Amino acid sequence: MSGAVVRPYGDTTGDGMVQVSFTLPVPHDKRGEGAAVQLANRMGIDPAMLVHAKQMGDGFTFFVVYGRVNHLVDLSAVRVVERDFPLLSAKEVNAVVKRRLRRKLSVVGACIGTDAHTVGIDAILNVKGVAGEKGLEYYRELSVTNLGAQVSVPELVEAARVARADAVLVSQVVTQRDAHLHNTREMSAAFREAMPAGRRPLLIVGGPRFDESQAAELGVDRIFGRGTTPGEVASYLVHALVSRRVKVA
Repeated sequence: MSGAVVRPYGDTTGDGMVQVSFTLPVPHDKRGEGAAVQLANRMGIDPAMLVHAKQMGDGFTFFVVYGRVNHLVDLSAVRVVERDFPLLSAKEVNAVVKRRLRRKLSVVGACIGTDAHTVGIDAILNVKGVAGEKGLEYYRELSVTNLGAQVSVPELVEAARVARADAVLVSQVVTQRDAHLHNTREMSAAFREAMPAGRRPLLIVGGPRFDESQAAELGVDRIFGRGTTPGEVASYLVHALVSRRVKVA
């Protein structure tokens, strides 16, 4: 597929048909539907067909529009963060940790700021895991502390210090006004201030709205996006620890 140029597919191959949805601050009437079509036209969808509209409250309407775009996608120009570490089984992770650290690997996780959505951090940390894959609590060579929701940054730093954390995992689902970015920058700055470079834990954040290429910009070691599994996180921890030649504390 390298170097291939593709177009969206709807009814027939390469027809350029796409479907988009959005909400406008307008009532559900003819003028509102016209506004939705106008917006779709300005997005490059032409012709644009309104296929669904539903009032979402007083003065707000949700729209779904279907139509053709002329844009092409050059796959050779797509830039993504590829996984640069092997996926390991729980048994392999435990073996590497036991051999390299000769103690349990300490992980502290939380949702920081006002974020009360623990489904992401629980899926990674809790023993029940997600989609049939066990969470990090299942790994016998990992010591996991799940602080839950709405944890302040100072509380997280202190908990990491007490647990002598090798890694700190933060989940951010609330993204209004870029709260996830502000919270992540605040967290990374707090850890830089509280701990010297050689003693800081790995800082890892995850959530559906993060750009995985922004890790350095946000001051963290790794960003995981939607669909991440506990096994991916555990494998990364082992990879990062080996790469950084972590010594026994």
